[in-house]
Amino acid sequence: MAARSYLTRFAKDEGGATAIEYGLIASFVFLVIVTAVTAFGNKTTGIMDAVSAAIAHAIGG
Repeated sequence: MAARSYLTRFAKDEGGATAIEYGLIASFVFLVIVTAVTAFGNKTTGIMDAVSAAIAHAIGG
């Protein structure tokens, strides 16, 4: 009988669901940050290459 009440309490417990939801939210935020940093890095690389070429041209190199 004790096992049955334990299983009933376990089935009604929603604490694990909350932890999973927080984990999903954290992983979504992480993916958004990685995507933004990657996009920013790709744009910045192009800008830095242009600046580097301009400086090299200006100093005659």
